[in-house]
Amino acid sequence: MPRAKKKVMNRRNSAKKENAPRWKYFWTVLRISIGFIFLWPFIDKTFGFGISTSAANAWINGGSPTAGFLLHGTTGPLASIFQSMASSHFVEWLFMLGLLFVGLTMIFGIGLRLSAIVGTVMLTLMWLAELPITTNPFMDYHWFYAYALIASALTKAGNYFGFGKWWTNLKFVKKCPILE
Repeated sequence: MPRAKKKVMNRRNSAKKENAPRWKYFWTVLRISIGFIFLWPFIDKTFGFGISTSAANAWINGGSPTAGFLLHGTTGPLASIFQSMASSHFVEWLFMLGLLFVGLTMIFGIGLRLSAIVGTVMLTLMWLAELPITTNPFMDYHWFYAYALIASALTKAGNYFGFGKWWTNLKFVKKCPILE
């Protein structure tokens, strides 16, 4: 290979190596941030720290983690369907377990495929509950969060400063790829 071509190739390869760590930090921050977006409501609704949920309305004190949103935050043509689900123990448990699951898996970087699916379903249901969207009919935070979940799974963001590599090498995860 000619010397000039080698220099160009070496510069390209060194540039790729230099950029790789930057992307690792970006995906790590995005993954952990989206994890906390899901984990914090679980913590606040469970214990009632007073940020969005008062101690009296905390789940451990008999409050309903879904009633506030489903009864007062739903609008539009599907509001009655979502309002009928308010305070259902089944819906409460599904919602809270979904928040916990997505939050922890994103923070630890494991099970990102399943986490992206669960999180996207939850976000889609919340988006449907708020129809019609009044601020921006084309894009709102529900879709942005869903894209962040999906992008984290597609790029295997759990491999960067997370337990993703370890997780994907487990036998049961190799047998069931959706758990990656």
